[in-house]
Amino acid sequence: MGFGNESRKVVGKNSSRKKRDDGEEETGCWVKLRFMGSCMSSRSRVDNSVSGRTSTHYAESEPTKENSRDQPVVPVSSTTTSNAESTSSTLKFSEELKVASQLRKFTFIDLKLATRNFRPESLLGEGGFGCVFKGWIEENGTAPVKPGTGLTVAVKTLNIDGLQGHKEWLAEVDFLGNLLHPNLVKLVGYCIEDDHRLLVYEFMPRGSLENHLFRKGSLPLPWSIRMKIVLGAAKGIAFLHEEAERPVIYRDFKTSNILLDADYNAKLSDFGLAKDGPEGDKTHVSTRVMGTYGYAAPEYVMTGHLTSKSDVYSFGVVLLEMLTGRRSMDKNRPNGEHNLVEWARPHLGDKRRFFRVLDPRLEGHFSVKGALKAAQLAAQCLCRDPKARPRMSEVVETLKPLPNLKDMASSSYYFQAMQSDRSRSSNLTAKNGIRAQAGFVMRNGQPMRSLSSSNGPHASPSPKPKAKEQ
Repeated sequence: MGFGNESRKVVGKNSSRKKRDDGEEETGCWVKLRFMGSCMSSRSRVDNSVSGRTSTHYAESEPTKENSRDQPVVPVSSTTTSNAESTSSTLKFSEELKVASQLRKFTFIDLKLATRNFRPESLLGEGGFGCVFKGWIEENGTAPVKPGTGLTVAVKTLNIDGLQGHKEWLAEVDFLGNLLHPNLVKLVGYCIEDDHRLLVYEFMPRGSLENHLFRKGSLPLPWSIRMKIVLGAAKGIAFLHEEAERPVIYRDFKTSNILLDADYNAKLSDFGLAKDGPEGDKTHVSTRVMGTYGYAAPEYVMTGHLTSKSDVYSFGVVLLEMLTGRRSMDKNRPNGEHNLVEWARPHLGDKRRFFRVLDPRLEGHFSVKGALKAAQLAAQCLCRDPKARPRMSEVVETLKPLPNLKDMASSSYYFQAMQSDRSRSSNLTAKNGIRAQAGFVMRNGQPMRSLSSSNGPHASPSPKPKAKEQ
């Protein structure tokens, strides 16, 4: 049914993908690009799609704008194109389009009918590329079919205004059209007709990892599922780095770009920022700095020098999000905890302290050995020196045994001692600490005047000492 469960041949060495020249050989500064407008403001906007860029979820879920927390940071271009320019560019980009033979070429009217005229009920989500709609097509063809029959797909629209949008659309077709792997989302086909640019993907019924980790009301993912997901994502990156005919740097690895099929198998999506890796004796690729705040490797942000180790750093951030249940950047946290990496880094290599960063919603239902191993791996991936970070094939080997470990912390002496230590520390803080209460504070069980209000206009008077009885 196209949900990503079917067995697919891994394509690597015989890929026909050709290297693109997209003119990204200069370094620039980071600018936050905010997604503006709504997919559903008018039917004409739906048909033409929306410009900008954030990640999109090819899955059944309520339309959400939660991605705004992790906005991609890309150089904003003021370039616009007229209708005449768009027409001429259609021919230009048609010539540039190099696609694998297995991709299906759709007409715009077919996709319009497949998504029931892009109606709001078919909307799965909205991103910078445009909007994503649920649709139904023939199992082995391109014609639309009745909802609930045939092959379920996710149709992503794209507005062609802006040069970067064209390039990202072409990159998506270029990479996903030729690189097939169980841990990459499958691109079914595309539509390039007049000013319309659409992509058709396999439908991923469980949506994005981001929603499972951070959406309000979502149930916490079990430990074994978290490790299964992170292992699958690691396999996808390892394939790009070490098995594809040309090494590929993903450049936008984050939870919103990891999609889940019905069995929680992870698949990487959104290859709009992907780049061919360095060749020959080159050590890096020089590009404009593009990606998402909180996930991009610090050396890439500073220099624009892109390597496979940049992806390894991003993987470390996602692994840390899986362990902690926290976002990579969260301004709602207390001071000192906004940046997840900086907050967690001191704890990761300490066997006695690493548990403090683990997601409390796991409630002890995690492997002690597995959690320690994962924390140590995250620390290695997040090493400030990119040369000290492991290769993704090494990451995969480290992660392989973790989903099946059975030494649950809740049933171990270790966890009980850990909880006891945490409780003891909490009680000690409460006993010797200072607690504000109704304008007073409590120290060692005795009321004292509030420190914060002792010199203020609403200061409470100190209780007068009782007269000594004669």
